[in-house]
Amino acid sequence: MEGPYLSTVSETIQAAIAPVFLLAGIGAFLNTMVGRLARIVDRARSIEELHPRSSGPEHERHVWELRIIDRRISVINNAIFLCTASALAICLVVALMFVSRLANLHVGIWVAVAFIISMLLLISGLIYFLIEVRMSLRAIHVREELLELDR
Repeated sequence: MEGPYLSTVSETIQAAIAPVFLLAGIGAFLNTMVGRLARIVDRARSIEELHPRSSGPEHERHVWELRIIDRRISVINNAIFLCTASALAICLVVALMFVSRLANLHVGIWVAVAFIISMLLLISGLIYFLIEVRMSLRAIHVREELLELDR
């Protein structure tokens, strides 16, 4: 049996460049999301340390913030899951491109479907990311008494 021609492999690598760049971009997004998750967890831990020693309005503020943090953790975890699934689908696209080319299979429809699924997963992950960013912006409030607005 004759192996694949170098030109066939070279052409397949050239065709796979775009999905590989997309994979690199998804990796950058994942890095950003994991960084946000780490900061959220750090904030939760710092509030959890203060929580038992607080009382009155300060205690209520800690409970309110912990609830928001808990929701943010869930949302960012969903974003990370969806973007990781998108990256896996892109890997499947690249693998299918090589299998198709080297084995002379006609799986173009499956490559297209895997790419569309990847894009849908990425869109969903980015929407969750946007929701988490909006949640964090709503949660950031400087207490009015610290602003001294009545002066």
